[in-house]
Amino acid sequence: MGKGRVEAFSDGVLAIIITIMVLEMKVPHGTSINELKSLIPIFISYILSFIYIGIYWNNHHHMMHSIEHVNGKVLWANMHLLFWLSLIPFATGWMGENHFATLPVAVYGFVLLMCAVAYHILARLLAHLHGKDSIIATAIGKDKKGKASVIIYTIAVCLCFIHPSIGIALYTIVAAIWFIPDKRIEKKLEEEEK
Repeated sequence: MGKGRVEAFSDGVLAIIITIMVLEMKVPHGTSINELKSLIPIFISYILSFIYIGIYWNNHHHMMHSIEHVNGKVLWANMHLLFWLSLIPFATGWMGENHFATLPVAVYGFVLLMCAVAYHILARLLAHLHGKDSIIATAIGKDKKGKASVIIYTIAVCLCFIHPSIGIALYTIVAAIWFIPDKRIEKKLEEEEK
């Protein structure tokens, strides 16, 4: 079956996720700078999550361009990814509203961890579906970046219980690692076009 509906549906879900996150930021009732200061943790958590959703959208887009078709397993793997991504607004809101307290930061990290695992599963299924010599399979290779992300998230969630700022720092590092869309896929697509 074609990949167009998967791509369009995923784009729509990600757009809704971003919309939900911004709607969770409540407008302050006062007009003083102190009213805005109280929103700083909420805004910081929103920025981090917005970047994460952007990273997933970019990489999902590149992945979909590297494939030709999908099957039922891929559809469910994509839904699995979207499920975990859809929990980001809740985890973001809880973390920001509670000023980066330990448990909310750990739960946020757990959601990010599960997003990474779900993305890895989706990529592996697509590589298997298209064969070991396909663009997606050769681009992903051993997926060192993806595996490293899972390890960093796991460590970060555990270290949140020592101090939540360690978790936030590690989540930010993973975001920085993935900020540029996956060049492996772009490079393989460019090679195929030549």
